[in-house]
Order: sequence, then structure tokens, then C-alpha cells
Amino acid sequence: MKAKSLIAFMLLLLAGLANADGVAFESLDKAQQEVLEQFADGWDDMPQQRQERLLRGAERWAQMDADQRAGARERFANWQSLSAERRDLIRERYAIYQSLSPTDRRRIRDNYGRFRQMNRERRQQLRDRYRDMTPEQKKRLRDRVKRHRRTTTDREQ
Repeated sequence: MKAKSLIAFMLLLLAGLANADGVAFESLDKAQQEVLEQFADGWDDMPQQRQERLLRGAERWAQMDADQRAGARERFANWQSLSAERRDLIRERYAIYQSLSPTDRRRIRDNYGRFRQMNRERRQQLRDRYRDMTPEQKKRLRDRVKRHRRTTTDREQ
């Protein structure tokens, strides 16, 4: 009898250790469980990192107002409508962006902000002009931008 109890205890202990790194779905508060209910069946089998990402998302969701949630739903629907190849490309570019220095990321955000402030026709002109460039012209442009960045960075220091 003691052996069976000891084995049962060991199995329970091992099961607890298997999920020690993760969070049991039942331990989430009611609001988190409601937001994450679609993941309930596979929650305990999920890697800890994925659980943490989903929990951070649930926390952000809880802090959003109705308009922000509608915007998030729309962006997610747009994301889902992309092809797998396009999503992979976006993930790859985002990883590159994340690896940049804070200065370079700020410069990209600033440039994008200036681009967005242009009127629609001017933005399209720039897109068309870049699209029509030869690979060599595109390379020269990228090189010129890199040189400009270096001289700007040197002046800032």
C-alpha cells in the first residue's frame, strides 16, 4: 500500500514539475481565462514562452477601450489574410529591425513618420520612382543613405 501511495505521489510530483515552468490555465484569473479560452484545451502543453506571450497579450487587451479593440481585431484580420510567405517576410524584417540600435530604429520611425505626412500622390511618386530603379541604382541609393547616416552619427557624437 505504501509503495502505491509513494508511486502516486511521485507521479503527481513529476506532473507538477513538467508544468513547473508554465502556468496552469486554472490558475489564471477569470478575465484572462475569458480572453484566452480558445487556448484552454492545449494550454498546459504549450511552451512557457508562448504562454507568457499570450498572457501579455491578454493584459494589453484588458487595458484597451472598445475602439482600440476594434482596431486590434482589424489588424489581426489583415494579418491573417496575408500569405504565409508574406507573414514570414514581415517577421524576418521585424527581427532585423529589433536587432538595430535604438538610434537606427528611431531614424526609421522618424523617416516613416515623414513619409506618412506626405500627401498620397507624393508617396506614390516615391514608390514608383524606387520601383522603376535598376538594381544598381537601388544599391547606389542604399549606399548613399548609409554614408549619410555615418556622417550624421559622427556629427552627433
